[in-house]
Amino acid sequence: MSKIRFHKLAALVVLVGFAAWMGTGKFSSVGSAQTAPEQKPAQAEQPKAPPRQVAVIAPPRINHARAIRLSGQTEADKRATLATRAAGIIAELPVKQGDHIKQGDLILMLDAEEKAAAVDTAKAVLDQRKAEWEAAQKLTKTGSVAKLQADSAWSNYQTALSQQQAAEAELARNQVKAPFDGVVDRVKVELGSSVMQGAEIATILSLDPILAKGEISERDLRYIKIGDEAEVQLVNGDVVKGKLRYVSRDATAQTRTFPVEIAIPNPDGTIPAGMTAEITIRAKPVDAVMLPRSVVTLGENGDLGIRAVDAASKVVFFPIDLVDDTQKGLLLGGIPADARIIVAGQDLVREGDEVQAQPANEAMIKKLVVDATGTQ
Repeated sequence: MSKIRFHKLAALVVLVGFAAWMGTGKFSSVGSAQTAPEQKPAQAEQPKAPPRQVAVIAPPRINHARAIRLSGQTEADKRATLATRAAGIIAELPVKQGDHIKQGDLILMLDAEEKAAAVDTAKAVLDQRKAEWEAAQKLTKTGSVAKLQADSAWSNYQTALSQQQAAEAELARNQVKAPFDGVVDRVKVELGSSVMQGAEIATILSLDPILAKGEISERDLRYIKIGDEAEVQLVNGDVVKGKLRYVSRDATAQTRTFPVEIAIPNPDGTIPAGMTAEITIRAKPVDAVMLPRSVVTLGENGDLGIRAVDAASKVVFFPIDLVDDTQKGLLLGGIPADARIIVAGQDLVREGDEVQAQPANEAMIKKLVVDATGTQ
């Protein structure tokens, strides 16, 4: 009985083991079991693309004065709006619009008969007091008059002098005179009209020199100094020359730019105030190369610059320093002397690419040399 139970138990163990083996799924026909892991078929190697060809040039180098361009307008060197210092009727108005005047010329005179009479009276009293003082001095020296009387005569003379000066000052309040040499731009009153104290009567402009005013960026401020030469192109096409006279050290809050003034000789007054002007300030000359505008491209960080080829035939990028923008091309600074600049294909390559550099065509090289040096 014990043997039968033993055989049943053994059969049960074998059956359970067989079921577990079947559950693993790791079985196959005899002799067909795989003994090595699957291997992927080897991929064929792709042929390496040849380096891209680019055209390069080593442009001639020149010293060129940096050009800083700004927009602005002309303004008078001095401007004064004249006003009356007293109320009255205009008795004299010897100027008209457009007249050239000198400092101290009469612009307007109010009716002042009573004030003129007061000046005459004060002058007569002064003459009398002066004579009395001189007589008292002589009598004091001879002993005929006490020194106290002479001192009283001197005091009376000084009082009369003060009264005359006050009368003349009151009369001067009825006059308006030119504060500087210039031109009468506007006359706002008519002869015989009545004006109140403080009424505006005329505008005077000083136009020699005439000023060209603009605002320079904070980036370019470091390049300029007082006395730098400047060219000013007026809206009518005329080009005049002047010098940088003033540079503000306080930036305009809204634009973060700095006001500047160019003084331009204008002896005949032909350049008016308020005319649109394009200002070019010529700063210190720097080492630069001339290149066509087409070579300028964008770097990986969005900077404007040029691409060049180094000694290892790799592409490198140089940010540009714009020295001048001329009709013949761009004058750029900050480019190494040994740089081979890519002039064709620069937008098809990136920094670090290996390229095959070929010299640019002779026509382009010759044109750049002629434009940069002015020689054939």
